[in-house]
Amino acid sequence: MAVFVHATLPGVTAEQYDALDKELRALPGDHFDGCLSRVCAATESGVELFDLWESPEAVEKFGRVMLPVAGRLGLPMTSGPPRTVETHSHWIPGVRPRTTGRTR
Repeated sequence: MAVFVHATLPGVTAEQYDALDKELRALPGDHFDGCLSRVCAATESGVELFDLWESPEAVEKFGRVMLPVAGRLGLPMTSGPPRTVETHSHWIPGVRPRTTGRTR
């Protein structure tokens, strides 16, 4: 089941986000495996991330890699965990729409 993730990161600048992204992409392996889409929006108070992931497990796997890197870079992580919701359906331009529904 796909999940939508919204993270608000107050105090994080676009430059800090770019540095984190660069560090993650330099690591061996594909730590974004399972991420279908990511949008980062810079706001007056920080950055907001809007992700679509294939599964909650893919989000958790990414978090286990990302959090230590963010900590090493000194990014403030005071907002708590991101908001995660199951998707009913999603589509990506050029890819057939897919209804995921609940599996329970």
